[in-house]
Amino acid sequence: MQTSLTALIKDTPAGREADAILRSCVHCGFCTASCPTYRLLGDELDGPRGRIYLIKALLEGHEAGRTTQVHLDRCLGCRACETACPSGVEYARLLDIGRTHIERLSPRPLGERLKRFLLCRVLPYPRRLRPLLRAAQLIRPLVPHALRRHIPEHSPPAVWPVPRHARRALLFEGCVQPLFAPGINAAAARLLDRLGIGVLPAQGCCGALSHHLAAEAQTHEHMRRNIDAWWPRIQAGAETLIVTASGCGTMIKDYGRLLRHDPHYAARAERVSQLTRDVSEVVAAEAPPAPAVGTPRRIAFHSPCSLTHGQGLAGVTESLLSRLGFELTPVADPGLCCGSAGTYSILQPALSRPMLRAKVEALEAGHPDLIATANIGCYAYLRQEARVPVVHWVELLT
Repeated sequence: MQTSLTALIKDTPAGREADAILRSCVHCGFCTASCPTYRLLGDELDGPRGRIYLIKALLEGHEAGRTTQVHLDRCLGCRACETACPSGVEYARLLDIGRTHIERLSPRPLGERLKRFLLCRVLPYPRRLRPLLRAAQLIRPLVPHALRRHIPEHSPPAVWPVPRHARRALLFEGCVQPLFAPGINAAAARLLDRLGIGVLPAQGCCGALSHHLAAEAQTHEHMRRNIDAWWPRIQAGAETLIVTASGCGTMIKDYGRLLRHDPHYAARAERVSQLTRDVSEVVAAEAPPAPAVGTPRRIAFHSPCSLTHGQGLAGVTESLLSRLGFELTPVADPGLCCGSAGTYSILQPALSRPMLRAKVEALEAGHPDLIATANIGCYAYLRQEARVPVVHWVELLT
């Protein structure tokens, strides 16, 4: 693809990166069939190829306003198109550049700006979110069922085992997960303890939420704060940074690239990315214990987009579960997004809900005893629609 980027961005690091990505696209269209929004809407501009053209026009200085912004907003960022692309086009990175650029050029309506501001300033901060969530949980029994399903039930804090092994690792807690489902990280800590790995909590927000909302300054603030907090323990010998939420893992594995131009953080960010592992990678490399007697064995596994496409770990968890004696029921179109996608289900409910219904139907078609997944967003969203229990897969092994 030939390009002619404007002087405003051409000679910047983002401009050079976008130019290389645009030139790698050969317009083949293999990505189109993999895109959930194209499949739902049938509009070329709501598929990867159409969005690439919109971003190209934006970066070349053509008038790009509300229409371009709407089509870019509708993208889930699931990265299924990257898995399907034979040319290796880094679509997700191009989307990030396009979204950041158009935020500077095309102011949003006030209502949208306020909603996105509140999401960025509340969700990643447990101290701000906790009282709001607790208030919602207290009135949960009184609200209509359609609204109640959006409010997770209250879960008491879970107890982690005391580190007692020579091997030490950091276990990333995340921002929303300790409030919505504290049992997940605790289950991972117990499982890793049984494998001879003592874990220490690594607190913070990974920055994915603000990153995908094009809040660049806040994203960098989260990343730098995390690196500063984790670095002493890495220097003290923590062998791995383990993540149970695949969306967070995808983000943290990208720290090295996102901060590569920061002279103060580039080297440490790259080291953090190198040390980061999804919990499935760690457990699969060890000798995990068999599940307890009475654990449901017939399960449908939903592999989050961030695990399958973002981290390229398709099949890792499934193979592990099969090896441990679980029966995985067939799931049609397993690579399709459930519609959660971070804040997507909040900002794009009209598109997200049909995706959720289709995903749950596919997962429940094989009549599983429960649904297992690997990301807090998918976990919480699937629970709104599923008729069978939804768990994080590590909870099956403890």
